[in-house]
Amino acid sequence: MVLDPNLCLDVPEGFDDSDAETGVHPMARKLFLATTAADAFRKAHEWVREQKIRLSDVSWDFFHDEDEPYCLSIYFTFELDPEDT
Repeated sequence: MVLDPNLCLDVPEGFDDSDAETGVHPMARKLFLATTAADAFRKAHEWVREQKIRLSDVSWDFFHDEDEPYCLSIYFTFELDPEDT
């Protein structure tokens, strides 16, 4: 499987805290800016359907006095093919 370098996370070599009590695991965030809330959802939908990711959470923000004030943030992890794990 070839990964798009724009979708890769930089994780230090040897990083593995899956046994730690904190349960920290690499997660990514992508922002979708738009002029309307509906357009932010449309942009996110189009991007997500093309990716192999697991959506973890979403959040909203509104940036006053910006050209694209609506901001939908999605938080996700990458799903690798079973033969790659």
